[in-house]
Amino acid sequence: MCGRFARYSLSRELERHFNALPPSFEIQPSYNVAPTQEIPVIVQLEDARHIKKRHWGLVPFWAKDISIGSRMINARVETLASKPAFKAALKHRRCLIPANGFYEWLRHESRMCDCLAEPSGQTCRPIGSTLRGRATR
Repeated sequence: MCGRFARYSLSRELERHFNALPPSFEIQPSYNVAPTQEIPVIVQLEDARHIKKRHWGLVPFWAKDISIGSRMINARVETLASKPAFKAALKHRRCLIPANGFYEWLRHESRMCDCLAEPSGQTCRPIGSTLRGRATR
């Protein structure tokens, strides 16, 4: 997972690509999606996939402040099921995060630059994640 990503696919593209029902909100493109923002995600509810809006960042049940969610966006697959912060989310709150590309930091001469990495030949790829559902209307 990365710290920032780009998502510019429109709602109808997400519906078609993920075979999901239309969202009840308008999806705006963003080339700088950051932790703590509300983002569209794909969730499986009963027999259908839905596009819902969720807060990006895991807020563990013991947290007193939701700002911790901005620091809990990455997890190692090897330890995901055993870490207390991610265990319940992995089991009960899984989703896909549609992304068209993600940013990587590259060293260029004496400074760091960010570079958008985009998959070729695909409109949108999912970033697997477990998010606490903070649905907005």
